[in-house]
Amino acid sequence: MNRLEVLRNALLALAALALVAALVFLYDRTEAIDLRDRGQILAYLKVLKEIDSRWDLEALRARVEPGAAAQPVDNRAEAAARALKDLALALEKTPSPAVSAGMPELRKAILQKADLMEKFRLENSAANAALDTVLRGSAEARAQARELKPPSGALDAALLRLTAAASQYFWFAQDAQLKNVESAIAEARAGSAAAPEPLRLKVDQANVAGESLLKRRAAEQRIFNELSFLTSGPRLDTLTSLFNRELESTLADKERFRVYLIAYAGALLILIAWLGTRLKAANVSLEHRVQERTRELSEALEHLKESEAQLIQSEKMSSLGQMVAGVAHEINTPLAYVKNSLGTVADRIADISGAVDHSEKLLSLLQAGPRADRDELTRQFARTSAAIAQLRQQRVTEELGQLVKDGLYGTGQMAEIVGNLKDFTRLDRSKVTSFNLNEGLNSTLTLAKHLLKTVKVDKRFGEIPSVVCSPSQVNQVFLNLITNAVQAMEEGNGTITLTTRSEGAGVAVDVADNGKGIPEDVLPKIFDPFFSTKEVGKGTGLGLSVSYKIVEQHGGRIEVQSQPGEGTRFTVWFPYKPPAAAEMSA
Repeated sequence: MNRLEVLRNALLALAALALVAALVFLYDRTEAIDLRDRGQILAYLKVLKEIDSRWDLEALRARVEPGAAAQPVDNRAEAAARALKDLALALEKTPSPAVSAGMPELRKAILQKADLMEKFRLENSAANAALDTVLRGSAEARAQARELKPPSGALDAALLRLTAAASQYFWFAQDAQLKNVESAIAEARAGSAAAPEPLRLKVDQANVAGESLLKRRAAEQRIFNELSFLTSGPRLDTLTSLFNRELESTLADKERFRVYLIAYAGALLILIAWLGTRLKAANVSLEHRVQERTRELSEALEHLKESEAQLIQSEKMSSLGQMVAGVAHEINTPLAYVKNSLGTVADRIADISGAVDHSEKLLSLLQAGPRADRDELTRQFARTSAAIAQLRQQRVTEELGQLVKDGLYGTGQMAEIVGNLKDFTRLDRSKVTSFNLNEGLNSTLTLAKHLLKTVKVDKRFGEIPSVVCSPSQVNQVFLNLITNAVQAMEEGNGTITLTTRSEGAGVAVDVADNGKGIPEDVLPKIFDPFFSTKEVGKGTGLGLSVSYKIVEQHGGRIEVQSQPGEGTRFTVWFPYKPPAAAEMSA
């Protein structure tokens, strides 16, 4: 072999090596990525977003619902810290430049918000306590002032003004209300200067509480303003969006290199065919591998698109989102009671105020004694008697009593609806307690009332004992089953039958409908995650899967019987007490 042949063979070997290296490079760049690790990062970001939203909701509720911040809540600060730690560990395993770069500021914002929320709860609780003391102390002081001989009208008026000003400042926290409270405190203090010591101490107690209310409410407002300007929520949205774009870019690169790989493989196949039949077997193997990799990448891309659509729809169609429209509609009815009652009360206040004015003028003339003009006294007595007679003739006090009763009934209805909603939205989903499943079904029916307007509900509740469970998770199962039953019926017309009974060592609940039923080929798949027979965008395919997991974690079981065209019956069974090994996590 001459030197020319050796050189030619060496060049051919180098060319073959270069071709193989290029092929390996393209193959490596088309390697499928593990979407589970990236899904874990998205899950941690979603947990942090939920915690941030719950903080915002808690702060808003505390501003409009007295005593809301004093109610027991989960330690969301610990949950947020744990989620941040898990997210950092996930990023070490699956790096993301965008999320890693934003982690320091995100951690700072989340921890700062947790600290501000703790301070906000303390100030809100103190403000509520101060308002309660002002209202109670003023009422007691007014009662004592009216028992004086003669009664202290000025002190009574000052305390009444303090009560009204403190309530207005608590709700609106504006400078005008602040000045009214300070003025009322000064008037009450001046009016009680000559009062007996017990009354003076009671007035001082109300005044001190009013000053504490001013201080605490101002501090609460300042902290609330700071919370409003925190950027933890937008940062989470930005990081989630950036991470999704990174993932889409990675998959796009995989797709682009897949195209390169196909083109390169085609060229290589032509070259191999030109070289001869000796490489035919290798050619067939390579083509097979390229096709397999192409299929895997196509499936991965399709899975990503489907997952994105499912996650977005799942967020929109969460249990709270399903109930908002219905709850708003149900609140409007009792709200009308309150609105109409208050409107009529406002009309009657003018008549009562006129009678009070006449009475005050008459009292002034009587207090003047012998110096009073007898004719004017007689005329004023006649005007006062006429005003009072008119009030009695129109039965104003009875009418006001009925209006107040109607208003209280309306607020009671709204409180019941809000109470049921709070049972579904509370975060202590892992809290285990003794719970009667009949109560859970009634609560679920109340919140799902907007879905059941055209549906007949047949309740066949038995005398059942309570079971140990997580009430919010069990209510979620009931809501999923009832919602599916409504959707299974044509145009929502039909009957849902709810049956409860003791069965063995537990309680069984049947949710049956007379809808279209489930086909036999679909029935074995209904509990699979992301399986849904609904149109894209109208269901996540997670409802029954999540329900199955909740029942399983409680040590129970869920079964289904269905006949196409006749209806479906789901049977859920919970033991009286779940096994010690069962973990009922949220």
